[in-house]
Amino acid sequence: MENKDLLERSLRSVWHPCTQMKHHERMPLVPIRRGQGVWLYDMNDKRYLDAVSSWWVNLFGHNHPHIKNAIKRQLDALEHVILAGFTHEPVVELSERLAALTGLGHAFYASDGASATEIALKMSFHYWRNSGKPEKTRFLSLQNGYHGETLGALSVTDVAIFKDTYAPLLLHSEQMPSPDWRLAAKGESAEQYALRCAEALETHIAANHEQIAAFIVEPLVQCAAGMAMYSPLYLQKARAICSRYDVHLIADEIAVGFGRTGTMFACEQAAVRPDFICLSKGITGGYLPLSVTLCRDEIYQAFYDDSTARGFLHSHSYTGNPLACSAALATLDIFESEQVLQSNRQKSIHIKRGLQAALNGLPIVNLRQTGMIAAFEVEGGGPEFQQRFYQAALQRGLLLRPIGQTVYLMPPYVISEAEIDWLCDELAAVLRGLTT
Repeated sequence: MENKDLLERSLRSVWHPCTQMKHHERMPLVPIRRGQGVWLYDMNDKRYLDAVSSWWVNLFGHNHPHIKNAIKRQLDALEHVILAGFTHEPVVELSERLAALTGLGHAFYASDGASATEIALKMSFHYWRNSGKPEKTRFLSLQNGYHGETLGALSVTDVAIFKDTYAPLLLHSEQMPSPDWRLAAKGESAEQYALRCAEALETHIAANHEQIAAFIVEPLVQCAAGMAMYSPLYLQKARAICSRYDVHLIADEIAVGFGRTGTMFACEQAAVRPDFICLSKGITGGYLPLSVTLCRDEIYQAFYDDSTARGFLHSHSYTGNPLACSAALATLDIFESEQVLQSNRQKSIHIKRGLQAALNGLPIVNLRQTGMIAAFEVEGGGPEFQQRFYQAALQRGLLLRPIGQTVYLMPPYVISEAEIDWLCDELAAVLRGLTT
């Protein structure tokens, strides 16, 4: 009765995200009581392996003692203070450490990824205005890209199911060909295709750079596009093109930052430094909402003036929240003390081998991997494949949410080799049940 009561109360009172609520007439919600490591436990103590890191945010598992204790210590000292006119130790230390990691400075905080995107877009526009180039108002992004669902972020997003309904409300933007190697011509390598897409980018920017403020891109992996992966060569070329034509490069590392692609930030694999970087999701290890936008010092200096109107007046009530910053600092501590990136490289190899063995003979294509993100497409999945797969996976104790015909894994970094083996075997069992 406790389960049923909670589900009924949730359906009466909660509007769940990214959900057609009517579907829950036949797809019951899953009531979760607790979490431990890579596992979530429902009200009946059935466990589910959180193979998507609770929407890509949970890095070091549920109920991690170091992050929990950091939040508790901060809670005893200061829960929140306005960041306009005030400051505090956690936000200063976090900003210093992020600047050292990214090579960018002056962190501007909010609570979610879409807000970080909004901030970067507004900063870029306002920078050009302060710099005497108010005509630079246009933005470029990649086809099939995703940058959030507030109106500015949605304007540079190119996922129809999120964008089409709100098209009359959005700013115009232009989308460049995606370097997703699945779109390459037959016989064309990922690198060759990346170069072809970069040439198209340069052609467009060369003709329109006087009006273009910035190009925003998800480095290496376009997650909402079905884990579209591409060569770092594209980022190298994009950086050179943007520099050549005086266009900002915004790196949206909201989903791919903090080790997901094998390096702390995906841009490192191309050895490029963007003009802006947007961070969220894993920044607190999945414990509290936080996002941050960092920029080059030259951009910050363009706002530094006696005139208030030349300042960046964007605001957010919980900007730089001390509790969230303490969780982020604890997350960075774990990266430093436990050699996480090195460990992840070994685990990513184990995931690759496990998937190759478990999926052998099943109707899948484009098996691919970048760091701790692995994905493939299912051939002949048929209508409502997402819902059928999701439900079948839950029955076997897996939390997996396909994107269309794409099945992907993005597990917490604390997953063990034994848990990886179990995940791969159960995933294969789900697919056999749906495709044979």
